[in-house]
This record gives sequence, C-alpha cells and structure tokens, in this order.
Amino acid sequence: MPSTVKGVIARSKNAPVEVVDVVVPDPGPGEAVVAIRACGVCHTDLHYRQGGISDDYPFLLGHEANGVVESVGEGVTDLQPGDTVVLNWRAVCGTCRACLRGEPWYCFDTHNAAQKMTLADGTELEPALGIGAFAEKTLVHAGQCTKVDPEADAAATGLLGCGVMAGFGAAVNTGGVKRGDSVAVIGCGGVGMAALAGALVAGATTVIAVDTDPRKLEKATEMGATHAVNSADGDPVEAIRTLTGGHGADVVIEAVGRPETYEQAFYARDLAGTVVLVGVPTPDMEITLPLLEVFGRGGALKSSWYGDCLPSRDFPMLVDLYQQGRLDLDAFVSERIRIDQVEEAFDSMGRGDVLRSVVEFDAARQGAAAGAAENTPEENA
Repeated sequence: MPSTVKGVIARSKNAPVEVVDVVVPDPGPGEAVVAIRACGVCHTDLHYRQGGISDDYPFLLGHEANGVVESVGEGVTDLQPGDTVVLNWRAVCGTCRACLRGEPWYCFDTHNAAQKMTLADGTELEPALGIGAFAEKTLVHAGQCTKVDPEADAAATGLLGCGVMAGFGAAVNTGGVKRGDSVAVIGCGGVGMAALAGALVAGATTVIAVDTDPRKLEKATEMGATHAVNSADGDPVEAIRTLTGGHGADVVIEAVGRPETYEQAFYARDLAGTVVLVGVPTPDMEITLPLLEVFGRGGALKSSWYGDCLPSRDFPMLVDLYQQGRLDLDAFVSERIRIDQVEEAFDSMGRGDVLRSVVEFDAARQGAAAGAAENTPEENA
C-alpha cells in the first residue's frame, strides 16, 4: 500500500518551503522505498527553491541522505529491507558508452525512479536530484542506494550523498592529488572543505585554503589546512605563489563557480599543474582566457562531476576512513534539526553560519534499529 508521510516541498519560486503530506507509492520494478534517517541541507536544495535548477514545481527537496531500505520492487536482488544505505543521484546504467569503456563515473544515462511521488491531491512532485529526501520516506531507483555500515552516524555519512563526495572526489578522483603535492582550494564552503579533507587524505603536504570569510578560514585551519588566505585582503594568486616557492600549486580546486575565481585558479597553478572546477556556475557566466596562456602553461583544466565518483566504490571507502578516524565527517555537521526547520537552515546557510544543517528523523532511526535486529541471526540475538 502507498504510504503518506511528511515531506518538505518548494511550491513556487522563492516561496518559503512547506511541510506537507507526501504520498509514496509502493516500489515498482527496479525501485526501492527508503525510510530516511538523516538528510543534509545543501545549497542545491536552495537553488531548487529559488528556481535556479528548473521550473518544474513543486519540488520535493533534500538529497544528502542516509536511510534504511523498507521495501524493494521486482527485479531488485542486491538490496533487502533493513539495509542501511546512502543515497546517490547518479545510479549508473552499465550500458552507455562511458560505462562500457570502463568509466562508469561518467555514465551518460543515469537512473531515477520511474514512478512519481505526489501530494495528497495527486499533484506530481519533482524530487531534488531524483531523490527527495526531506521526507520520512522516499522512492528511488535501487541503483541510487549504496549499502554502508549501519553503525556509522547517519547525519555524518548521509553527507557523502552530495557535497562531501563532490569535494573529496574533486581532489582525489578528478585532481589526482598525490603524496607531497601542493593544493589550493578557492572557496571554503562544504564542498571546498571536503576538497581540503580529500587533499589531506591523499597526502598533500601544502594545503592552502582561500576565502573571504575569516570564520571559514579558521574552520579550514582546524580541519588541517596548512595555510589560510583571505582574498579580501589582497591578491590570492600572489599569496598562493608565495606559499609554493613562487611556482603556484600543483592542483587548484575552484569550489565557488564564478569567472573571477576560476581565473584566479588558472593563474595560481604551477606550470603543468591542474585546475579542477567543482563550483557550479550559472548559465549566464562566461570566461575569457588568453589562448597562448592556456597553451603555454600546459597541464589540465578539468571539471568535476559529483567528484567523478562511483558510489558503490567510494561511499563505503569514505565510511571506512570516517570510522578509522582518518576523515572527520562529524566536522561537517554544524547542527541537527527537525524537518520543520529547513527554511531556517537556508537562512543560516546564507549567512555562512554552517557547513551543513542536517535534518534527523526519529522514526527512521528507530526503524533502522528494528531492521538491524531482524537481520541478526538468532544465535547472536
């Protein structure tokens, strides 16, 4: 039977979000219903509310989520009720030209659930990034579910579903940061901080945080950045060069998504260095660079899609690093909030007060414990 649960929607452009009844259908072929334990409040959700993604209102917001599989549809063999999962928005197809050439992280035909969740009056909802996890339950494609250790904190590990993976992967997967590298990260929001964390895990020895907000630079230093540069106080390109022996950084990660900061990244890298764009620009933005400079500097200019991640490979690995104390996901959880506090969380985000606010769902956490108990062998019960 379909379930009616509470969820957070954006009904129209820039309107305050609302907590409403959401009807979640039973899973169809290849689908799963997931009871959400925790879901981070990401800038992308705000962009949906503001109309920056599309105008397919109403949107069911939320996508950085950890949850427990409640039921699965026909043909799903690698998930079962009680599995703890982190949701992803790039369920790979396995058959497109990228997948067939062994690069599934570039999959050109990713999957979402075929059915739609609705309002109580039957109005179809557009789930944010195909997930819609500011809800007690959501319907996704089974391939959007990656099994993780149920003992790991749901609020922390759910952030792997978007921002943390995007930043970490920008450094490790796209940027290819190596032991001994110098790395500069321009923009120290949640994605930029995750890029810093990824660079440190990869063995970078010089890690430079660049931002205009002293609070973010202080946080970056707490998280391991070796240097902090306030670009409001002077030219960040010269500062990065000075901190790297006059050469520039081996890898520069642009986590803002603006022409001026991308240009800074371009000139702040060493010869044959790498620039990674992980900040998301708007459609109207353009950049002009001297072609001779592009040629003469060599190296690589890359964009990072979702940290070029393969969720089935990367999510469990990052959870392992977290549980080993080598990746501090807890540092990204600024506050834990209720489902009716999402609008306030957007305000906190706009002021730069938080890395992530995380919505927690008590009922789903209890369901997770029950699911784990059901899956425990009798002799161990």
